Amino acid sequence: MGGSVAGLDFALIGHPESWRAAADVLAVLRGPEHTPLADDEVQDILPWIPPRAVCHVEVGSVAGATARGVYIDSFIPPDHLEAAYVHDNLARVRGAAGYAIHAGAKIVSLGGFSSILIEGNFDQLPQRQATVFTTGNTLTVAFIVQGIRKMCALEARSLRRSTLLIVGATGDVGSGCARCLAPLVRRVLLNARNVERLRRLAEELEADGVEVEIATDIDLFSAEADIVICAASLASSSLLLGRIASHAIVCDAGYPKNLSPCVEMPDVRIFFGGLGQVTGGMRFAPDFRGILNRHPFPDVAHGCLLEGMALALEGRFEPFSQGRGSITPERVEEIERIAARHGILLAPLYNAEGPVEDIVPFHAMCSAAL
Repeated sequence: MGGSVAGLDFALIGHPESWRAAADVLAVLRGPEHTPLADDEVQDILPWIPPRAVCHVEVGSVAGATARGVYIDSFIPPDHLEAAYVHDNLARVRGAAGYAIHAGAKIVSLGGFSSILIEGNFDQLPQRQATVFTTGNTLTVAFIVQGIRKMCALEARSLRRSTLLIVGATGDVGSGCARCLAPLVRRVLLNARNVERLRRLAEELEADGVEVEIATDIDLFSAEADIVICAASLASSSLLLGRIASHAIVCDAGYPKNLSPCVEMPDVRIFFGGLGQVTGGMRFAPDFRGILNRHPFPDVAHGCLLEGMALALEGRFEPFSQGRGSITPERVEEIERIAARHGILLAPLYNAEGPVEDIVPFHAMCSAAL
């Protein structure tokens, strides 16, 4: 799939979230005539695969437009997301970006971990002329906020009377959620590792009259929160919320997921946030349905990738999301309007057990996984 592609509107840069996902991608690339690789073979081979496009993507708009793109896998090994591998991973993202530029993409969305590595510093990417980049995080925030509102409605909760905890609050997504939701709740609790960034964000919110508390120790906050957004940049699903109110609503917006699968949180209502659905349809060649969009509903993807598609359908080839601190309520509303105009809407809410209407206590999810 190398070389420039005439009329290529967008490119999406991602990475496998698990070894199972990596194995599935390799199986499609190798073709059905080959026996699937054993797990140890996948782990041996993956680090040697350079970033490359694995499929073409066509996305449809309910307004009648169509955009064409490619999905580029950076092939960052799922167990190499820690800080120790940052230079290798940055080189892989740069390689994927170079591939997108060479392919002639007009706009490129940096999915998940790729945007965390770049943090909006697009000068780290290869030189380009006609290609622009977006982190895609503004649309991710939009879908998280929409999901919180929908979940509160389903649970008959008052957002206005709620205490909101954001884990990973100083990141691009976490801080964007704080700016959008802080005026709508009773109290905001901010958790992150960097205390100076926490203080700056708290001062920004307090200037608008918001009641804010900060802490680097999540155990100081978890029992007080009615609503929790998990948006930390974790290398694996390892977050333990500790003591948490039994009635709490928890949005896991991580990629990989933040929450440890074996934490005991009886009766807590959990959903996976930041996801949208393309009601105009997505088509892959070769067929990666169920592999690139590993969700129980059709045509669902992460907001960070959908932002590039929405902008391509709109014909707005611009760096809409540019990194930490640039996400405001006004920008969120703007990208919501653009996405909705083309039928890119909040995906049905679900968790590891299925749709939220069928939600079960989280301890049952843990038991089923063991």
